[in-house]
Amino acid sequence: MTVADIPKVDRALKREFRAHDAPIIELIEAQTHDPFCVLVGTILSARTKDACTAGAVRRLFAKAKGDCFAPEDLERLTAGEIEKLIYPVGFYHDKARHLKELPKVLKEKFGGVLPNTVEEVWELPGVGRKTANLAVAVGFDLPAICVDVHVHRICNRLGLIRTKTPFETEMTLRKILPVKYWKTWNSHLVSFGQTRCAPVRPKCEGCPIAQHCPSCAAAKTRKEKRR
Repeated sequence: MTVADIPKVDRALKREFRAHDAPIIELIEAQTHDPFCVLVGTILSARTKDACTAGAVRRLFAKAKGDCFAPEDLERLTAGEIEKLIYPVGFYHDKARHLKELPKVLKEKFGGVLPNTVEEVWELPGVGRKTANLAVAVGFDLPAICVDVHVHRICNRLGLIRTKTPFETEMTLRKILPVKYWKTWNSHLVSFGQTRCAPVRPKCEGCPIAQHCPSCAAAKTRKEKRR
């Protein structure tokens, strides 16, 4: 795959994406239209399946006193209460602690207002580079490239980039990926990685972007040699 192939590949990935359930973070945005809720959901979703994240989000957001879950709702809860509400998401002990710290850090660093830049969101407890990008892209509808294991793996598998870490992948994509694709590239590739392009034994047969993928071509060659 080359940079020139990006528009065609993105169209194919978009069709695949629409055929499956939307990622949990996009559902949270559609339901709440609130960047803070998106951030909390993104923190909870790390290394956790969407179904598990959805349950944790539902239980936690049910504690909201107002129309939407807010930092004040986290302040009222103890870390132990948060743990019980978000269990069994991955690393729930750490996530509960980070969520409990979140309102205080927001007040101290940003006057209680959630910032809308990747670099600033990255300063918040429990927020890594991937989470910051996703929160900005989905929560604020601003250009940001979220790179998780799916994006890193598939972009390298396609031969679009040659990077060793997700951070290198993000920095490289920032240079070659047109800005209009930044906000959706993660969603499309995450869905594609979960449903077809798995780390082991990807479903290359019938893949909609097989013509752009060296791995698909290699798999086809191996299959023909076994015949």
